[in-house]
Amino acid sequence: MSSPAQSAAESVVQSVDWLAIAPPTVAALVGLAVLVADLFLGDSKKALLGWTSVAGLAASALLLLPLLDGDRSTFCLTGSTDVCSYTADRFTLVIQFLVLGGALLAALLSVTALKDADRGLPEGEYWFLLLSSAAGAALLPASRDLATLIVALEVASLPAFALVGIRHGDRKSSEAALKFFLSSVTATAVSLMGISFVYASTGTLYLTEIADRIRHVDPQLHTLAQAGVVLTLIGFAFKTAAVPFHFWVPDTYVGAPLPIAAYLSVVGKAVGFSGLILVTVVAFPSYADVWGPALAALAALTMTVGNVGALRQQATRAYSAVRLLAWSSVGQAGYLLVPIAAAAYSDDAQKSIGSTVAYALMYAAVNLGAFAVAALVARTKPLNRVSDYRGLYANRPLAALVLGFFLLCLAGLPPGIIGLFAKVTVFSAAVDAGLGWLAVIMAVNVVIALFYYLQWTAALLFRAPEGAEERHRTPAPLTAAIALTAVVGIALSGAPQLVLRFAGTGLF
Repeated sequence: MSSPAQSAAESVVQSVDWLAIAPPTVAALVGLAVLVADLFLGDSKKALLGWTSVAGLAASALLLLPLLDGDRSTFCLTGSTDVCSYTADRFTLVIQFLVLGGALLAALLSVTALKDADRGLPEGEYWFLLLSSAAGAALLPASRDLATLIVALEVASLPAFALVGIRHGDRKSSEAALKFFLSSVTATAVSLMGISFVYASTGTLYLTEIADRIRHVDPQLHTLAQAGVVLTLIGFAFKTAAVPFHFWVPDTYVGAPLPIAAYLSVVGKAVGFSGLILVTVVAFPSYADVWGPALAALAALTMTVGNVGALRQQATRAYSAVRLLAWSSVGQAGYLLVPIAAAAYSDDAQKSIGSTVAYALMYAAVNLGAFAVAALVARTKPLNRVSDYRGLYANRPLAALVLGFFLLCLAGLPPGIIGLFAKVTVFSAAVDAGLGWLAVIMAVNVVIALFYYLQWTAALLFRAPEGAEERHRTPAPLTAAIALTAVVGIALSGAPQLVLRFAGTGLF
């Protein structure tokens, strides 16, 4: 006969849905395998680690396909199938596709970057850190309790600190890593304090239970609950690089290896925004009157500061293309915040969140493409200044045309129809929610952004300066990254409605 203690233990034993958790699990296991294999491989075979990592990320992405047949949940409370720590619904799968696809393209860029590195970068550690961060980023959108959410956030962030500063002896790299680390640690501390206040008010960490209990919180704990909501939002605002928590972005992107800057610009943002969506729309819908106006104000500030910052770069002699993309990413973060803010005022919050996800998918494809072309230019122009792109069409016509297309997508101009479609979708979300003032600010910022995007695009077609270097062979991984992003961008520009259909969130 079993004892009462054994029966109690057996009652909480849960079966694990291994298929549901397969995408982040495979990425993590491949990362561990790469780290161990690095101990036994000679220098001449280190390239195998990179291709193993690329294959692992591709396998993780392919494992999303069997999950399309319906929602899956695991690690649920005993006796309840609705209160779970991990849920693979439509929202989760779309964000995981974005994260793993972005990590895969960053890995393709990294294969070339590690081969071309002047000083030897520790390849085993590099790939382990990249795969670990990707695993955490893939776990986060599936998290349905605050503890798992924070753990996933830190698993995604901690390896990224090391990746930013992985170039030993490089002052810019070390400074970038330090700024990134300090800002992220501050964000985590603020988030944890907010989460502790929410737990004290509601007695639970599960998002769906918080949504039910926080509506009926004890009046004596109402102020504590409000403070918890605000502090949790502030913590995630750091992760999304929303103003005034954006100061780390330009220096971090410039100091990091270029593939890691590309990774942070897409995957880092996906992590922050998916976490922000989960805590606002799923956990705190009854506090929409608190987070709605706050996010609307943050969206207006973020897009304005980001675009003005990018515009100011042009006043700097020989300004960096990566720094310009960094400021551009801050401005794009403002656009991404608009539909989340609109969800607080809209009767159809799922449609608003779908607009953010659709915009994120567009941004991921074209921004990674722009970084891929920047990586191509950096092979012969290490300073990677915008002036280095002058006359690119003469030497590399296809690369110049593709970069011009990506920049027009970011600007929202034809033939970059997908960029125009995404901006109209976000603009419509603001108007439908009654945020006309925010839509006006967005329209003004789109016009501001046109100046620096079009100036960069025009530079591609100018006559190349005398003494320009001859064309060199492009490595296959870099060619694949540019080609993949170009194909996705062009295909979606031909059928932009597919993005919104694919981005149906399934959160409700």
